[in-house]
Parts: sequence; structure tokens; C-alpha cells
Amino acid sequence: MNKNEKIHLIAINMGYGHQRAAYPLIDISSEGIVNINDYEGIDPKEKKSWHKGRKWYEIISYFKKVPLLGSLVFNIMDYFQRIAPFYPRRDLSKPSAQQRYFYKKVKSGTGRKLINRLNQNPLPFVTTFFVPAYFAEHYNYKGDIYCVVCDADVSRAWAPLKPKTSKVKYLAPNKRVKERLKLYGVRDKNIDISGFPLPKENIGGKSMNTLKADLRKRLCMLDPKGVYRKKYSKLINDYLGPLESIKKPDRPLTITFAVGGAGAQRALGVNIIKNLKDKISNNEVMINLVAGSRDDVYQCFSKALKEIGLLDSENVKIIFNKDKIKYFSLFNKTLRDTDILWTKPSELTFYSGLGLPILMSSPIGSQEYYNREWLIAIGAGLDSKKVVHVNEWLFDWLDSGWLAEAAMQGYLDAPSMGTYNIEDIVLKNKTKEIDDVHLL
Repeated sequence: MNKNEKIHLIAINMGYGHQRAAYPLIDISSEGIVNINDYEGIDPKEKKSWHKGRKWYEIISYFKKVPLLGSLVFNIMDYFQRIAPFYPRRDLSKPSAQQRYFYKKVKSGTGRKLINRLNQNPLPFVTTFFVPAYFAEHYNYKGDIYCVVCDADVSRAWAPLKPKTSKVKYLAPNKRVKERLKLYGVRDKNIDISGFPLPKENIGGKSMNTLKADLRKRLCMLDPKGVYRKKYSKLINDYLGPLESIKKPDRPLTITFAVGGAGAQRALGVNIIKNLKDKISNNEVMINLVAGSRDDVYQCFSKALKEIGLLDSENVKIIFNKDKIKYFSLFNKTLRDTDILWTKPSELTFYSGLGLPILMSSPIGSQEYYNREWLIAIGAGLDSKKVVHVNEWLFDWLDSGWLAEAAMQGYLDAPSMGTYNIEDIVLKNKTKEIDDVHLL
């Protein structure tokens, strides 16, 4: 890649998903990540409108846990961003209510100021959220417009209002998203299956040296009785090198629990600690509680650890930084020594491509149910059981080799080279059909 080749990298400061997808591409961005709801020079009214929408989403997501009423309110919101059943294949190009709402905002001026500025240097416009693709096209952006899709299936809102004539090009994480976009009317020539952009520091270049080294260590931790390694020794030899070279790292079994951007599942993290306290104290388990960039979640975890008596334990860490970019960097570093990633099936679903088994908590929102189906289909994720019994079922799964198998399946069948593929596509370095994608 020529060091002078750059892009405009666009996201939205709403939760973590869209910015997390942008982060791996930051080194080819001309000005870091530009968030459409919080960039220098944004119209105050426009910023206020985005802020109001974000706050309501977070409130409703957190309110969901309230019996009966919480689910009802959340389901009403989720209805407007629902994903229709894929089968039978049919024309799904009719605009949705969610899409009409955002196009109305665009026509009232949302994004105009940003596009006017970026048009002074029309580099490839790469966005991880669909609304910027809307307004880039509406306000006649002079360069190419690319939209990076962040889930394993998507609603109608991700496609343009008039898909047959749109110039927006899509970078899909898997084959299913490409087929879905075609049902929405997007032309085949405007869709590349690139894979989801994963952090380069966890991959180690196109040779994937870092990813493979981390997975070799992880397999020892996830397969304490050697059940998986014995059964699939040839597979491991073929993809990761000689079995005898795989050495157990000098650390306890390490679980990273990540809450979403709204912080709605913080209580689950606390309950995991409570129910694994003995194993944590006995140096059998280490827990990383991911508070992200939210101080309220950090304070919640700190208070809980003090009450449980583990605040000073070396085997519990809180992963937190108020600066989201610094948080992403810290999180990615933490994953290198993580054996199990416990999270809801958000955009972190695709981190199974790093050879991480995903232990899934309950999905929140329509797209997360599809992400869950995708993980189960490729064998890289398992639904968590009742947390009160985690000290039993989790270790049964380890002894059986199930989690080692999930880690290996993620490595084999989830795309891991999305960042490099996207760079090649948007910077016009693509020399062959991309084949680093498996799946539905």
C-alpha cells in the first residue's frame, strides 16, 4: 500500500459497533474517524438531533430488562429496524419506515456541511453506517462511496432508497449480506464480499502470524484434557503447525466479558464474578470486565468488586478508557491473552475470526438474533447457560473440548482478512477475486 493513499473514514458515535468497525482502517484515514454526530464544525441543531436519538436508544436498551413493560417498549423500537425473513427469496426493495425517517433528515440538511467540506478533497468515502452513504450520494459527493456492513444480516435501511441507480458500493462481511442486499435491489456489481474489518494488531499481516500464535496458546487453555487436539491433530498440524510445538501459556484460563455500548448487561458481568469467585481466588480463572468508554459501567464494576472482595485481585481487571480509540486499542491488546469472549452477539460476533470462541449472552435487537444464527451455523459460538451454574457447565464444556472446537471453527470459517481486503478494494489494489470468506 502506498503511504500516500488515504480515505475519508466515517462512522457514528453511537454504541461501539460502527466505530469499532472503523478503527482497523484508521491508519489509511486522512483525518482519523469522522463521526457524523460529533465532528468539528457540525451544525448545533444537527448535533442535538443525533444526541437525542442516541440517548433514547441507550435508555430503551437499558430499560429492556424491566419486566413486561421494558420488553414491550424495546420491541416497538426494534420493529422499525427489523430484518424480514430471508426465505422465500423475493423483492424486498420497498423502502422501510426507518429508511424514510433518515432520508427525511438528509433532505432537511443532515450531512450537507460535511460533504461540502470533504468534496474539497474527494478521497474514497468509506462509512461504517448507512446514513452517511445516504447523504454523500444525495449531496453529490465527487469520489467513490463505500459502505462497510457491520452485521451478519441487515435491514432494508442499509440499502439506498433507489438501489437500482445508486452509486454506493458495499463491503459485505459475508455471502448472506450480499444476497440480502440484492433482494433490496442493490446491483451485484456494487457489492464486494470483503469480510468484517478486524484489528491488524490481532492478525499480524497477511501471513496471520499473530493470530496463529495466539490461537496455538489458546487451544491449550480451552482443551485441558486434550480431547480436541487428539481428535483433530491432523487439522491442527495443517493449519497451525506441529502439535508438539503448542505450549500452554503461563496464565489462568482468561475470560473477557464485554457489555454493549448502552451498558445494559453490566449486571451479568457482576454475576459472572460472583459465581466464579472461588476459581478466581484459587488462580484458576482470570476475568476481564470490559467497561468500554463508559464511566458509569466502570464505577458499577468497581463497586461490585469491592463488595465481593475482589477489588485488589490480580485475576480481575476492568478494561476502560474514556477515549474510545484508546479503549479499542486496549481491548484488542486484552484479546491477545483471552481464551473466551463472553458477549452478546453484536459486531464482536466477527471476532470469532481471530480464533476466539464466543460465549453468547442474550441478543438485543433484530440484527443480533441474525448474528447469533451466523455464529451457530459456523460452529464458532455457543449460547451461555444460567450464570448461577457457570462454575459447572463452563468447565464441563472445557473438558469436552467444545470451546476449543469453537475457537478453531471461528479461525477456519469466519473471515479474518477483512481489513486488508477493504484496503485493497477502496484503494484500487484488488488484483484477484477475494476468497477469504466462508459461509452463508
